[in-house]
Amino acid sequence: MKSILAGLGALVMTSALSVMPAVGQEAGSVGISMPTQSSARWISDGNSMVELFEAAGYQTDLQYAEDDIPNQLAQIENMIVRGVDVLVIASIDGTTLTTALENAAAAGIHVIAYDRLIRGSEHVDYYATFDNFKVGVQQAQSLVDGLEASGREAPYNIELFGGSPDDNNAYFFYDGAMSVLQPLIDDGTLVVKSGQMGMDTVGTLRWDGSVAQARMDNLLSAHYTDDTVDAVLSPYDGLSIGIISSLRGVGYGSGDMPMPIISGQDAEIPSVKAIMAGDQYSTIFKDTRELARVTVGMVSALINDAEPEINDTETYDNGVKVVPSYLLEPVLVTADNLEEVLVGSGYYTQDQIAN
Repeated sequence: MKSILAGLGALVMTSALSVMPAVGQEAGSVGISMPTQSSARWISDGNSMVELFEAAGYQTDLQYAEDDIPNQLAQIENMIVRGVDVLVIASIDGTTLTTALENAAAAGIHVIAYDRLIRGSEHVDYYATFDNFKVGVQQAQSLVDGLEASGREAPYNIELFGGSPDDNNAYFFYDGAMSVLQPLIDDGTLVVKSGQMGMDTVGTLRWDGSVAQARMDNLLSAHYTDDTVDAVLSPYDGLSIGIISSLRGVGYGSGDMPMPIISGQDAEIPSVKAIMAGDQYSTIFKDTRELARVTVGMVSALINDAEPEINDTETYDNGVKVVPSYLLEPVLVTADNLEEVLVGSGYYTQDQIAN
């Protein structure tokens, strides 16, 4: 595995060369709409795509909407007016782009949904993402494994956090996690002391870490004054850091109050350091370089009237159509394999993750 991961960086750049237009073919322009720069992973996604698209001869227009839906709509409409050939969109709210996509279709512009599915429109040509149900499975299984290895005794108290309800991926993460956790809740191995379950209750709008921290504060004061939390399902590192701050505020992580087993996603540096420090148990690594590579390949195929490579034609129904998709494999990261996966693949340097 180590040798494979170590070669990923080279593979990405080699793959970029494979999608360069042939001699005589005209490279096109690509509009890239990202949701926010408040998360390091979206900055990485944007930079990776610009680097690979430009290496392949395409012009790019990268815009960040800073989690403002009208801003993203305006940016996409401007890209349409400027006449890009393809739109690559990681939506803030996957249900708000119908009119913009109709305008794109009328202008003959292809649309690729990037990481987040765009719902309610027939004008979504392809979808590039990770196996999001599997992400949730991996997160939940890491909690179970961490609890078993911790020496704590069942039943274990667990609290559940979900992602943003306007992000289709959040439901896949939650459903994947619950496929592992629900049987253990049903048999009494896990206890949700607050009783708060279901995305309508545990969702965290805009993936906001401060919202997660405030909710964890409330859970602790309402349900854990005389008991302890053993595990927290967190679907994203930014939420995990907020949850950890709340827990530390009442004494977890010191003395005889060990930090709960906490999951995460995206391998953001603060959470990588939290894993190394023992505050967070796991995260999910989604190599944005590989997702960018797949997306560049899709765009190149569309511009050159070829069929993009896909590996899933069943999973992602956006309410109007099943969107042909390419699903990449997520990788579970714990303290045991952190350096091998993240540093060994060239995603981070040792200095970047040093505490």
